[in-house]
Amino acid sequence: MAAGDRLTSPGQIQYGDLLLGAGTYYRWKELAGWETLPALDSGTVLRAGGHGAYPGTLYAQARTITAAPMFIRAPSAQIGEAVRALGAGTGVVQDEQPLAVWLDERGPLLTHARIVRRSVPVGIGYRQGVISGVALQWEATDARRYGIQEQTATAGLPQPEAGLSWHLDPGPEHLAYPLDFGLPGSTGTLVTLNGGDADTHPIVTFRGPVSRPSLTNIDTGRVLEYDITLAAEDRLTVDTADGTVLLNSTASRLYTATPQSAPEETFTLAPGTTPLTFRAAPGTGGPAASVSVRYRAAYW
Repeated sequence: MAAGDRLTSPGQIQYGDLLLGAGTYYRWKELAGWETLPALDSGTVLRAGGHGAYPGTLYAQARTITAAPMFIRAPSAQIGEAVRALGAGTGVVQDEQPLAVWLDERGPLLTHARIVRRSVPVGIGYRQGVISGVALQWEATDARRYGIQEQTATAGLPQPEAGLSWHLDPGPEHLAYPLDFGLPGSTGTLVTLNGGDADTHPIVTFRGPVSRPSLTNIDTGRVLEYDITLAAEDRLTVDTADGTVLLNSTASRLYTATPQSAPEETFTLAPGTTPLTFRAAPGTGGPAASVSVRYRAAYW
């Protein structure tokens, strides 16, 4: 199932395939850590010869999200199944799973997290189908929250326009208004729109045929460039969050990064619009060569 695809209304949480909140057996009263700025590691250092400090880089720590207090309410003959389903959906896993939360009219947001705590007290109400004091806690190693919808921007290499075909003896059968100047050429530029308030890491895919493909962030000047020749069927995928460069999804080509190529993890899209340019080695590529940039709006 896709992330957040079971959410139907505000007040719901989806963790993997497990749905919590409105319309389910599992209700929550508070969700701590979701709208809170995560703890930060600061690189600020004190000035040795004066007052104050030198401002350093701020890095977010993992985000801890706690749904508590919660309660489970189900028919008494189904309370065991309700507890079993909650346990099955919140077991110990090694890989983070999608955690989507829909709070209000802004729509749902998404992160990836793992369960690190689950408490289901067994008390007097258990046999009647009511369990209070339930608590769930997740840890998200990437503290940012993301829009549910992934966005994509695509561009080809710069191509000239076809232009207007002129004839030596234009007549009514050759020249008619409005004039048809043919299809516009590609400029090799694309623009992304990060509607959030945090930088987001895109996934960049170069498609051949092309040699030494590159993508430049015009605002920051950072470049992703790889000294590699891609055939028409080849795909070079750069995951800027993980810092990987894969040829056809399997073979690492990180070593093909040119000296002017920025470290992959530093190539981000700031909030708002970001203009990018796609280029290649002179005389290579053609209309089929392209780059696509996939990303989600990111929020603190």
